[in-house]
Amino acid sequence: MTAWDVAAFAPRDPSFAADPYPVFDALRPAGRPLWHDDLQMWLAFSHADADAVLRQRTLGRIFRWREPDSEWGTFNWLHADSILDSEPPKHTRLRRLVAAAFGRGHVERLRPRVRALAEGLLDEVDPERFDLIADYAEPLPVMVIAELLGVPEAERSPLRSWSQAIVKMYEYDRTAEQDRAAQRACADFAAYVRALAAYRRRRPNDDLVSHLTQVEEKGDRLSEHELIATCVLLLNAGHEASVNGFGNGMVAAMRRPDQMVVLREDPEGVAATAVEEFLRFDTPLHLFERTATADTPVGSIVVEKGQKIAALLGSANHDPAVFDAASTMDVTRDPNPHLGFGAGIHFCLGAPLARVELQTSLPAVVQRFPRLDFAAEPVLRPTFVLRGYESVSVAAR
Repeated sequence: MTAWDVAAFAPRDPSFAADPYPVFDALRPAGRPLWHDDLQMWLAFSHADADAVLRQRTLGRIFRWREPDSEWGTFNWLHADSILDSEPPKHTRLRRLVAAAFGRGHVERLRPRVRALAEGLLDEVDPERFDLIADYAEPLPVMVIAELLGVPEAERSPLRSWSQAIVKMYEYDRTAEQDRAAQRACADFAAYVRALAAYRRRRPNDDLVSHLTQVEEKGDRLSEHELIATCVLLLNAGHEASVNGFGNGMVAAMRRPDQMVVLREDPEGVAATAVEEFLRFDTPLHLFERTATADTPVGSIVVEKGQKIAALLGSANHDPAVFDAASTMDVTRDPNPHLGFGAGIHFCLGAPLARVELQTSLPAVVQRFPRLDFAAEPVLRPTFVLRGYESVSVAAR
């Protein structure tokens, strides 16, 4: 591969998705964003350029509707009316309203409850062999967000499958069946949240759905579509970051005995820095697209109006210009200015919740099973944009 062989960036190629970091390391020294003919977009590999992409106000998150008046109808408005896919002034308004509901102490007060849920899940596993993803990392954030939103326990089972179907739409190698599954999931998920919100309007409780139905700022309220889109986004984005951040980080740490020694010696004391390093070292979200609403300089290139540019977060988080020994995991790394939660106005609204979940679930499992080891080779999901493991079989040896 030549130094700037940008065609090596191949998100549809399973071998690239399995380990994109060598390609990042080969292309980052270009020192500027590179144009990708196949994807028809610029790619920002360095920390400085990726950070600029996320912060430039003339690089917008522009959602393009898919075939209006088709089976994509619900999918379209779930994205168009969400914080993630809107820009100021709509984004400013939505974030203000949602933050007002979040600001009632929902997140931090969940910490003891998260620990109780984590301990309960660990009580149920077979120490001889269990799946760190399916038995622990996946169910925990779903349970937490369901409690936060006020979803009754008996109604939670479809949440994860709905979310998994919808987030596949961010990948570059989708099938027609995956598209149809996303359409069905959007329709079912939206219908469920609509019914729950209607119930909470009549019988409010101390949960986020109830507060979202009531929140008002200067006479402004969330529309029904905006409320539903917010709840769907909180589940999709919130638990994907937690599941993949935990799974990716644990696999990386377990492959490095020196890091597991540090975690075992002081799991509570290093939890905060370890979580940030998990998010940096093997980033759960690798690519975030933006579209230029005006000619916009990024580093030494100009993104012309209408062109796309992607911040490559995993590459940025391995930039040696920012991180000493960037390719080495260090669970005590501090400071750690990673871009795992984004930056600028689209900095992840659910970051505090994800941090509470990860800072709680990590020491819980290390304290319970300090000699955790692989029972089989971990199975990586064959996706690039959202990076994570399908299965991590472990044993408490």
